[in-house]
Amino acid sequence: MLVSRLQGKVAEISTVRLASLKAGESGSVGAELARLQEQRDTLIARLRLVCDEWEKKGGDPKEYRLYATAVSGMEIDFGNARTLAVFVKDWLVSPQGGVRWLGNVIKFLAILFAAYLLSRLLSRLTGQALARVKGASSLLRSFMVNFVRQGTLVLGLVVSLSALEINTSPVLALIGGAAFVIGLALQGTLSNFAHGLLILAYQPFDVGDCIEAGGVSGIVDSMNMLSTTVRTFDNKLMIVPNGKIGGDTITNATASDTRRIDMTFGIGYGDDVDQAQSILERIVTGHPLVLKDPAPLIRMNELADSSVNFIVRPWSKTGDYWTIYWEVMAAVKRDFTAAGISIPYPQQDVHVHQVTA
Repeated sequence: MLVSRLQGKVAEISTVRLASLKAGESGSVGAELARLQEQRDTLIARLRLVCDEWEKKGGDPKEYRLYATAVSGMEIDFGNARTLAVFVKDWLVSPQGGVRWLGNVIKFLAILFAAYLLSRLLSRLTGQALARVKGASSLLRSFMVNFVRQGTLVLGLVVSLSALEINTSPVLALIGGAAFVIGLALQGTLSNFAHGLLILAYQPFDVGDCIEAGGVSGIVDSMNMLSTTVRTFDNKLMIVPNGKIGGDTITNATASDTRRIDMTFGIGYGDDVDQAQSILERIVTGHPLVLKDPAPLIRMNELADSSVNFIVRPWSKTGDYWTIYWEVMAAVKRDFTAAGISIPYPQQDVHVHQVTA
């Protein structure tokens, strides 16, 4: 029954098409042809559904499928200019042809443009929201902003492909399979990516911090999901894989606002320890950058082989660490020398005994 109706509809289309070729171009004929083609396409779709169900039950609908494929389009003599012109015109005005695809292309472009605008808006809102979150690092903000922007664009592309009547399920399945194969081939890269996520989550350092990790010391210049760029103290850029940093001990010298400065000074065994203690206390407590709280610690700590050692441990703001270190070191040498206090160097006495036979 369904095949008979389809055959009749194909015959009607052929009759109308022949009439249009004899009578010339006509808007009413084109509209009638478009209507008949739409009805034909509906019947073909139903026939294919019936074939699917029949095949599931063990039938062989091969002949009907071939027939549906054969009559789904009309053979056109493209060598005949008039025939080609009529065909193109009919296709352009057909709801299943040019009109439909024009609408699809417009929807495709509109969705892409909307996705672009939405990606910019969402990334801006994400950045502003994370800026208000206490403790959110600039690395995390940068990652989330880029993730939201690119994710929105990818989602918009997938939706826009659907507007072109492209089935995205096989495309997504293909991408998933390719991702699995690539993942096996790039295990080291995935490890770096995973450690990058952990660094963003736990925030052991941020851009501008002074760190020691992965065998490199310096200032964190930038970071992405695969590597961290560290600027060394002699101004070299070191690109370190995140897997190497995440698998190593991370020392962040600038994580806190204050730091303790550890110094050791030795005097000779013949020098006055009380005088040395007084000089050290005066230098440290008199330095304008040394913090009063916590109070500095100055104690005689060790009776070494060649010297009596004092530990000097003042506290400072992180940015003043090296300034205090160098200035206190110079002041101690200057004042010890002025007070006649020696700073001994390691020495060893050798006693020679002559043994007579």
